[in-house]
Amino acid sequence: MLAKSFAFVLASEIVYNISSYVVHSGIGRILGPADYGRYGVVITLTTTIIILIGNGIPTAMAKYLSEIFENKPGLIPVIKRKAALFQALLMGSVTLTFFLLAPVLAALLKDPSLTPLFRISSLIIPTFALASFYFSYYTGIHKFKVQAFLKTLRSFSRILFILGFAWLLKPQNLSLEGSVIGFALAPLLVFLGAKIYDSLHKYKPSGTFDWKKLFHYAWPITFFMIAYELLITVDLYLVKGILMSDYHTGIYNAAITVGRIPYYLFYALTIILLPAVSKATSSKNAAETKKLISQSLRLMVMFLLPICILMSLYSRPIIQLFYSRRFLDAAPLMSLFVFGVGFLTVFYVLTFALNGAGKVKVPMVISFLGLLANTILTYVLIAKYALWGAVVGTTLTSLLVMLIILGYSYKFFGYLFKLESIIKILIGSGALYGLSFLFPRDSFLFPLWSAILLAFYVFLLYILKEFNQFELTLVKDVFRRKKEKN
Repeated sequence: MLAKSFAFVLASEIVYNISSYVVHSGIGRILGPADYGRYGVVITLTTTIIILIGNGIPTAMAKYLSEIFENKPGLIPVIKRKAALFQALLMGSVTLTFFLLAPVLAALLKDPSLTPLFRISSLIIPTFALASFYFSYYTGIHKFKVQAFLKTLRSFSRILFILGFAWLLKPQNLSLEGSVIGFALAPLLVFLGAKIYDSLHKYKPSGTFDWKKLFHYAWPITFFMIAYELLITVDLYLVKGILMSDYHTGIYNAAITVGRIPYYLFYALTIILLPAVSKATSSKNAAETKKLISQSLRLMVMFLLPICILMSLYSRPIIQLFYSRRFLDAAPLMSLFVFGVGFLTVFYVLTFALNGAGKVKVPMVISFLGLLANTILTYVLIAKYALWGAVVGTTLTSLLVMLIILGYSYKFFGYLFKLESIIKILIGSGALYGLSFLFPRDSFLFPLWSAILLAFYVFLLYILKEFNQFELTLVKDVFRRKKEKN
């Protein structure tokens, strides 16, 4: 069941991330490097603020729903109603505050012309929050197919609205403003679809639920999300504020946007892992909890490392494919940044494993430490080495937070990853890198070369007995046809 759920969510995440890069590629081509840099700063900052509303309370709701949806379905609407009230209050206050502080934010970034863009982007906060609420709701009650449908719907709506408004307003030289408006409107279609489905599948409320449980679980998650989002985006703000160049900001935004592909590929794992671990820990099944996390971590690292290597090797054609030759200065930056993203991906997945087990304050503290370290380190390095300073600072900080959370996870869950497995994955990845010299690095046939290299890597792991019966069974579980219900 877990394998099939992961397949649905993974498929929707792949579609969503393809749409994301279609949007970034289209916007980059429509706006050019300078305005794309401004777009990146505005959207990234607004998205960071959204995390305050969009993930904290809904994630807490998803945890408690996953624990009771089978045995106490009457509590589902009770928990949902209380979570919706908290989120609405928070959403309204943060949206108003963000709108009023738009001039201050623009001044901090030393660009007063960003003020109207920030004010327009404040509309993104409530619309994104409405959509994300239902996304977490269906995660909590394990309706992964519905969740996957909503994610796919949002994929197409963001292409339609963001690129559509940018293109329609191009004759008026308002493409940048149009793209921000489109970003705000896209989630509304998802919310309407979720609302219609929800009205047709209502649960009869019964029982009581202590609202304090939501609050006590939500506030560390909320602050973790804020710290984490700032951890992965503070370098972009520092590039804008220190270098004061829209061109360099656009180049850097292109490098980090494409470089985050590995993170987005494995984000689906966190969606499944949190409710699964929550359910296992609420049943006091320590063995099942450890097994879930161990298998997830091993599979993720098995494919995360070769993906990062391949993206680093083919950074030039990847950047050119997404953004055109005007952004090729981003390629060498992305080659290094993608490994920092790999470290952050491990950190993020383990964070959700700990959150599912109720250890919500630990990831929060580690994230704030990482944010502090990244801010200081990148500030010093950007002043000295410009864009390379930002990449190096973020990559080193990502490695640091990954090592810290790996250490804590080992202490809390026990031994999760065999040294033998790590060695075999490193051998396979090293062999993949060595074989890559047989293929051209600057060719648009890089997807074919990557597929060949990845197939060689999997075959080598099979020979080394690392890709074994468990993986083969998992693949069969994902793709086998459903048995008849009766």
